[in-house]
Amino acid sequence: MRLYGALSAPGFGAIAEFKRRSPSAGDLRPAGDVAAVARAYERAGARAMSVLVDERFGGSWDDLRAARDATSLPLLAKGFFSTPDDLRAAREAGADAALLILRDLSDPAACALMRAARSLGLDTLVEAHDAAELERAIALDAPVIGVNARNLQTFEIDRRAQLELVARAARDRVVVAESGIETRAQAAAAELAGARAMLVGQTLMRAPDPGAKLDELLHRTLVKVCGLTRQDDVDAAVDAGVDMVGFILAAESPRRAEAVLDAPDSVLRVAVFVGELEETEADLVQFYAREDGHRSRDASLLYEGEQVASVVDLPWGESDPTHFERARATGGRVMLAGALGPDNVREAVAAVRPWAVDSARSTESAPGVKHHDALRRWVEAARS
Repeated sequence: MRLYGALSAPGFGAIAEFKRRSPSAGDLRPAGDVAAVARAYERAGARAMSVLVDERFGGSWDDLRAARDATSLPLLAKGFFSTPDDLRAAREAGADAALLILRDLSDPAACALMRAARSLGLDTLVEAHDAAELERAIALDAPVIGVNARNLQTFEIDRRAQLELVARAARDRVVVAESGIETRAQAAAAELAGARAMLVGQTLMRAPDPGAKLDELLHRTLVKVCGLTRQDDVDAAVDAGVDMVGFILAAESPRRAEAVLDAPDSVLRVAVFVGELEETEADLVQFYAREDGHRSRDASLLYEGEQVASVVDLPWGESDPTHFERARATGGRVMLAGALGPDNVREAVAAVRPWAVDSARSTESAPGVKHHDALRRWVEAARS
């Protein structure tokens, strides 16, 4: 149960994939050194490694054997497996787990393969692409369920549908968000929806340094720009590399936005409310209580109505020398806000190690109007 054990550990993890080519994207790393990539993944903190062994992806059992010689990570053999002989070959090549794709298997066939895998000492990752397949995986009592955002017939990615399925999955299973994760914000979205891990391949294979890219997707502090009111400012923030864009919907704010504006799914949209919650199409809600006519000091970050992080802020119109200390003492995910800018965000990240940092005033030329050079300076400093 090496794969299940690794993915069941506290926190959000990654199955980092090695594949030489993709039917949708062509050659990715045809001459790639699987051993070097395996070692890079282990250094970057991967929980497990997936190796494509199917020739349609340029893979082979030799790639799996080379990975086994190079790393102590649990190895997932990834291919189109349909017989116990396939699983036996995976085990002999050094796999700890094998992929089973429900799209290609009946329930009796999947059940038989799960039994065969257990007899060989293999875990399985049972992959679902839609709601019906997710229900099948749960009914089959699969302990590790992959929810794939990619349609294997059209190769199109539907991240929103994937997140909805991840959120619906039984919480007593290890759920893995597969495919289509290219940015730190998309990795965070999978985690907040309830995934215990992500499986990432194409993004890593395209990166000059796969290990460094994996480390970024897993560990980099998320960067938020708040107080956006204009579409061209949103576009500039996205171009600068921000992870979250915030829209203040409180009536009394000089930075009040008329609505949550458009942004690509490479970032998360955050609606900020004070005192009362309203319906919103945003990905996340940042909610402050109302105290003495102003917002409360701290806020809750909500996903689908459930708190997923704490926003540790400054008192309204005041400073606090214990601000970083308070943030360090706060459990769970912490978004650090309050008087942060390019001149002090590196110090803040080093002192607190927050999940995310947030700034509004340091990036603007007037309330609700962003200065695009200031946006770039904020994002560059926060990400460095």
